[in-house]
Amino acid sequence: MPTRLARLLFVLALLAPAAAQAWWNADWAYRKKLTLDATKVQASEALAAFAVPIRLHTGNLLFSDVKPDGSDLRFVAADDRTVLRHFVESFDAANELAVVWVQVPRLAGVEPIWMYYGNPKAPAADDPKGVHDPATTLALHFGAREGPPRDATGFGNHPAESTASLGVPGAVGNGARFDGTQRIVIPAAPSLRINPATGFTFSAWVRAEGPQSGAVLFAQADGDRALEVRLEGAQLSVRLAGSPKPVQLAAEIAPGAWRHVAVTLANRLALFVDGREVAAVPVTAPEIGGAVVLGNGFRGDLDAVQLAVVARSPDWVRAQFTAQSPEGALVAYGEDEQAGGAGHSYFGILIDNLTVDAWIVIIILMGMLAWSFVIMVLKARFLSLTERANQRFIDAFEQLAGDPLGLDEDAQRALPNGAPAAPGKYASPHWRSPIYRVYHAAAREVLKRFGDSAGGEAARTLSPQAIESIRAVLDARIVRENQRLNAQMVLLTIAISGGPFLGLLGTVVGVMIVFAAVAAAGDVNVTAIAPGIAAALLATVAGLAVAIPALFGYNWLASRIKNVSSDMQVFADELVTRLAESYS
Repeated sequence: MPTRLARLLFVLALLAPAAAQAWWNADWAYRKKLTLDATKVQASEALAAFAVPIRLHTGNLLFSDVKPDGSDLRFVAADDRTVLRHFVESFDAANELAVVWVQVPRLAGVEPIWMYYGNPKAPAADDPKGVHDPATTLALHFGAREGPPRDATGFGNHPAESTASLGVPGAVGNGARFDGTQRIVIPAAPSLRINPATGFTFSAWVRAEGPQSGAVLFAQADGDRALEVRLEGAQLSVRLAGSPKPVQLAAEIAPGAWRHVAVTLANRLALFVDGREVAAVPVTAPEIGGAVVLGNGFRGDLDAVQLAVVARSPDWVRAQFTAQSPEGALVAYGEDEQAGGAGHSYFGILIDNLTVDAWIVIIILMGMLAWSFVIMVLKARFLSLTERANQRFIDAFEQLAGDPLGLDEDAQRALPNGAPAAPGKYASPHWRSPIYRVYHAAAREVLKRFGDSAGGEAARTLSPQAIESIRAVLDARIVRENQRLNAQMVLLTIAISGGPFLGLLGTVVGVMIVFAAVAAAGDVNVTAIAPGIAAALLATVAGLAVAIPALFGYNWLASRIKNVSSDMQVFADELVTRLAESYS
């Protein structure tokens, strides 16, 4: 009774709808859980107001549910109430690729945020000036393919000169390409001035086309005071001029691949590559103003260029690299959810569009799949026990000397009236073996020929006709044992041959219903028919899911049954030979 009650509670738990978490705004039809795993950064402290790029593509978002420009995207904190600032760097609905930057108030531990979408009436809510923290004074993302790049911070440090090619594939989103004669110049501004009291940080993604000569990734000069980040050959170097003595750091970077480069300056000058500090030296930093020049003499691509008026901590640089790297290790994308608690993954779309006939077919197929697995498991266990029992009996028979019937209970102990014992009336250690049962059938037939062997008066000889009669009994017993071995195997053949046809029936009927509905509505478009046809194909998938495991299991079991049957036939021939030798 407790077992039945537990099963009932388990079924009710499966059927009961899961409690839905609060929905931020009912006007948005869908949402997706994004998990930020800051433990991969191994930061010693929480990072505040951190900008995280969210990469969207076909694999993690159904773009048909979002407005063509992505203006209905909203990002909400884990409490499902606080709306986070974001801006869309690029949104390509045709190719289903997008990059959206979101400001996370606090980056520490493992915390989720929610991405909402699916509101055709939603106005644009981009806030590029609010995404980066106040210490970031320049942020160039190169998302626009036309016109000069624009500063995404609230300081408005827009380039006055830009000859680089924009919109090329970048490390985060779109990047800027330089051919060695192009550059980007940002005019001098108080917010860009390098102040040794607060510090300075330059960071960018760099992809060099090959060894460089005199390539300037970043330069800011004010008279004889200057800070430069250069590429010479395959060596990245940082030069600080204007301190009591010039300072220079260097590190090797391989061309042709995207590398994250960061330079921090305060009371020490540090160079980071891919989030790791590779060189550092104490300095007395001068105050540097002047225009900022990017890419002068450089051949390659830049992306996600940022300047800050603070010296970022190593944790910040490492988190920036982890969040912006093409692998996107910081963000894990969950399943889509629909308002009301229903899932909205691709599989959920198929389930939502299944017709009644398809459901009937799929339920039948799931029943066939269940019985197929039960049969395969039970039959495999039965054959394992049978093979072990056969082996034990064969070993005992091979060690038998003298009378070939010495292992049979009837031959050793006849009933008082001389009749052989009926099956089950005695306990043989080999009764589980089908070979022993064949042997027992032969022994009973021999005892009939001998008469009352216990009296010892009947001649214990067998004529050639008797030998042939015994062989016929053995063949008949082998046939019955084969029938027992093959019991229920026909159900697997039904699953193999019938499963795909049932699935095809469900698919054909489902497609017929879809086209009939389209004809009745008079609306012929891919959006109208694609979900129904995709759902109808699910019946065929279910049919194949039944047939394929059953096919593999059937062939494996059939080969084992064939081996057991062959062993019985070989044993029968050997037994007849030994009987003829012993009793002729």
